[in-house]
Amino acid sequence: MSRPTIAQLRAFLALAEHLHFRDAAAALRMSQPALSGAVAALEETLDTRLVERTTRRVLLTPAGERAARRAESIMAELDRLEEEVNAVRGPLVGPLRVGVIPTVAPYLLPIVLPRLAADYPDLELSVHEEQTEQIVAELLAGRLDVVLLALPVPATGVTELTLYDEDFVLVASGAAALPAGPLPRSALADLDVILLNEGHCLRDQALDVCREAGARAAASTYATSLATLVQLVSGGFGVTLVPETALAVETRAAPGLVPHRFAAPAPYRRVGLAFRSTSPRADEFGVLAGAVRAAVAAQIPEVRVPG
Repeated sequence: MSRPTIAQLRAFLALAEHLHFRDAAAALRMSQPALSGAVAALEETLDTRLVERTTRRVLLTPAGERAARRAESIMAELDRLEEEVNAVRGPLVGPLRVGVIPTVAPYLLPIVLPRLAADYPDLELSVHEEQTEQIVAELLAGRLDVVLLALPVPATGVTELTLYDEDFVLVASGAAALPAGPLPRSALADLDVILLNEGHCLRDQALDVCREAGARAAASTYATSLATLVQLVSGGFGVTLVPETALAVETRAAPGLVPHRFAAPAPYRRVGLAFRSTSPRADEFGVLAGAVRAAVAAQIPEVRVPG
């Protein structure tokens, strides 16, 4: 008697989550025909229809809803089995699925990855870059093992480890003629601050800084990345706030920019590592956090790493 395969269950769960073949296939990074074939094979194995296919979307049948709940439990147990085995094998050995937000990944990964490769050669790292909401959802669903993001994490059942604190730096064009020396936060009140699009946690943090200073964000100009923000400022579109780790990278490619640091206490963000509180790999993630802290402290002395 044939039994459902892990690949079939994974494909069906993705379809149950997205209720759309194209979106489910994209989430699993597989072709739509392959996903459709896996779901059809699962239906044949179980000898029942799990999904109702319409012209616009997919609906779960009553049997499909029950199968989805059971499949989710099975996949969670398989993930836990893998985690427990890896925990016994030693720290940072075997597969590790890491999620990173876009305002951390380009600046932190080039510093951290070489150190991890040198110190932990048996680590099989895979990296997924996405905004906070998505990587937290992937973490809670068991599709990621650990995430690197700005704290606090907007979810329960998650353990946080602080990696570093970094100040926000005001970036303006030389034509802005801002005074030399540390700026008071109130200086923002007279400036047009341009921000990232909605969905980026850095946007929310920058908005909080603006509100505290009585400043307003420019309503008509937004960007999808820090690189675009900085280029817009270089072109004369207002000012922006850049975290310390991104400052050198982003301003290097944009002419005529002047960084202005704030007077103490400067606005800052806390970047950390988070994992499911039920994970048996907590000690291993502590080792990972230590490696990240050491790499950052060695190469970006402007940030504050916990002692």
